[in-house]
This record gives sequence, structure tokens and C-alpha cells, in this order.
Amino acid sequence: MPVSIPLPRVIAPESVPALRWGIVGTGIAQRFVHAIHTHTAQRAVAVTARDTAKTAAFAAEHGIPTVHSSVADLVADPDVDVVYISTPHPLHHEQALAAIAAGKHVLIEKPIAMSADEAAEILAAGRAAGVLVTEAMWTRYIPQSDVIRQVLDSGVLGDIALVRADFGFSIPMMPEHRLWNPELGGGAMLDAGVYPVSFASSVIGTPSSIRAIGTIAETGVDASANILVTTAGGAQAVLSTSLVASLPVEASIHGSAGRLEVLSPFFGPSGLRLSLGSIGSEESATWRDESVPEPHDGLGYQATAFASYVAEGRTESPLHPHDEIVSVLATIDEVRRQIALAG
Repeated sequence: MPVSIPLPRVIAPESVPALRWGIVGTGIAQRFVHAIHTHTAQRAVAVTARDTAKTAAFAAEHGIPTVHSSVADLVADPDVDVVYISTPHPLHHEQALAAIAAGKHVLIEKPIAMSADEAAEILAAGRAAGVLVTEAMWTRYIPQSDVIRQVLDSGVLGDIALVRADFGFSIPMMPEHRLWNPELGGGAMLDAGVYPVSFASSVIGTPSSIRAIGTIAETGVDASANILVTTAGGAQAVLSTSLVASLPVEASIHGSAGRLEVLSPFFGPSGLRLSLGSIGSEESATWRDESVPEPHDGLGYQATAFASYVAEGRTESPLHPHDEIVSVLATIDEVRRQIALAG
């Protein structure tokens, strides 16, 4: 019987309420706002950021009617339903708690915080306030991730033994740049490494042991990391991230009966290759996601899913539960600790 790949199940953008989004920060928010305005019913209605001139230009470019002078003013805006936080990582904790205290739903760029403890505090505050709070791990909501879940649920891969994933690139050393500056949450793990760690977690769950080696930059942040995690059930993941080497940005899931490869870039809409059988008699099928023109247009899927969860009265994402968000940060904490200790 030929190998077949199931079709993705996606939420129709017009089937969910059109929430009014307040944007904090104008970095990745450029791509986020473009995606939601182009591909969803969601709308950005207010924005605030540190640079007044850039914020005004951002609002004009995206047709955002209100520019606030502070985060406090934005979260107090009665016309804002949900706050999207896309500032440097060290600011997430304070800004998220302010939005929650104002009774807003909150979507916080990855990593949600600088540590597992901060993440737990943010998520507990959201649950106590009865608002939806989650990390913007958009990969969980793109079509191929639904296909991956269907393949895993079907059991065609057999017993899962190994997950592989990497995300790395080479960027010149500039001590003031956010990726190299410890005060801005720099380092490979908090920027790129969160993706392979989160991918592995979505497949094999929480690790029972973590081993990491890596390198430290002159500014003191982690410049690269190579990680082996093992779960209580024996499944393993081999993960890599780097700011000094160009990696293929691929992922794969390996089982006793076959493997599923996620094409590059694995964290965005790309494609899948499913291979079943033994060497010499293996059969494969490939599926490619051509639903959006640019990979980051896939950011719209998480906004639509977020709105659907708000409509359902949820306080956490069923595809990215609070406990798992904290677990991923705990893994990152431990990897950074081991690399710093060895360095």
C-alpha cells in the first residue's frame, strides 16, 4: 500500500471572533501584524514601543489607529482585547504581568520569559485572572504541525526512538546587538534554541536527563549548544543551535517503522517527507505547504487559533499547555547552566 500523508486540519479565519490586538514592540511584530491583517480576521488597533518616531511609522504602515506612549496606557485601553508582546526577552515578565493585571489576554513572543520560574509566574497569573496567556510558539499552529500530530497519533512510525532538530545561523559579533548582549537576553538558546527544544518536547515530552556542550561568546552569552535529552521512556532527542554556524534548520522524527522529516525551515510552513519500511524496500511520500507566500505569513495561524481559544473561554492553549511551556524553559535553563559551568 502506497505511503500517504494526511491533509492538515486548519481553523477557518472567518469562523473565530475578530479580536482587537494591542502591539507592544515593533520587531517581529512587523511580520505578525502583516500576517494577521493579510490572512486573518484579527486586527491590530493600538501599538506602543520605545522609539516614538518608529512607532508612529509602524502604525502608519499597518493602518493602526492608536499609538500609546507607554505599555501602561496600552494595557489600560478599553478598545484592546489582547496584548501581543514582542519586546526583548527580559521585558516580557513585567509587561505580561501588567497586561494580565489589566484583564487582557496575552500572547508573548518566545521565549515567554528569561527562566522557567518567570514563565510559571506569568502563566499562573493568567490562570488566576481567567485570561488566556500563552507563548507565541507559532510552529504549533501551522498546517504541517497538525499533519505531524496526525502521523504520530496513527502509529505508522512505530515506537519513537529519536528526534533530531537544529536551528542556527552565523551573525557577526556585535556586543551591543540583542543576540550578543546579555542584558537584552542574548544567546543562541533563548533566540534560536527554543525552537528545536520545543519541537522535541512536542514529540517525546519532558526530558528526564539533559546533557549539553557548547561555546561561550566574549560577551558571556552562549554562542552555540549541542544537546542530548532523554525521556523516562527512553526516547532521545539530539538538538543543535548556534550563532556562529549555519545549520540546515531541519527536524526529523525516527521510529521503529519509519521516519518523518520536516523540511527547512522546520519552524515555519515548509513541508514533510514520510518514509516507511526498511532499507532497500522503503517507500516515501512528500507534502509541501504552499498555503502562504512567505514563511512568516504563517504567524496568522496562531492568531486565529488564539481567537478560537478566547471564544471557547480557555486560559491555556491545548496545543501548547502551560506545563510544557515551563518545561521547555526549564530545559533551556539547564542547558545554559551546563554550558556556562563548562566555559
